[in-house]
Amino acid sequence: MLTKKEQRLRRARQTRIRIAKQGAVRLTVNRTNLHMYATVISGDGSRVLVSASTLEKDMRTQLGGSGKGGNKAAAEQIGKRIAEKAKAAGIEKVAFDRAGFAYHGRVKALADAAREAGLQF
Repeated sequence: MLTKKEQRLRRARQTRIRIAKQGAVRLTVNRTNLHMYATVISGDGSRVLVSASTLEKDMRTQLGGSGKGGNKAAAEQIGKRIAEKAKAAGIEKVAFDRAGFAYHGRVKALADAAREAGLQF
């Protein structure tokens, strides 16, 4: 019997295999109860190109102090921020890696905000 975390990581592995075959730059999302993290990783998986999270100092002040990084509003802010950083680094198109999380709630909010900010995936 697999634990909940093992099931999520198994789903994530399948997605990453498919993205690696494409050789695409990938936008990886991680969520915890308190925070959201988004990272753009190179096509070969060797380098982090840009990243954004609710732990960044200016994001924490924007969200209103500590403990406010685990909601949909915070996820939308991170989506916009990662898209802006990626575009500044010359990245227009990415493959979305939801890391085995359901495409629902905070993960969906982050993806939609990144799309609205001009990132294609």
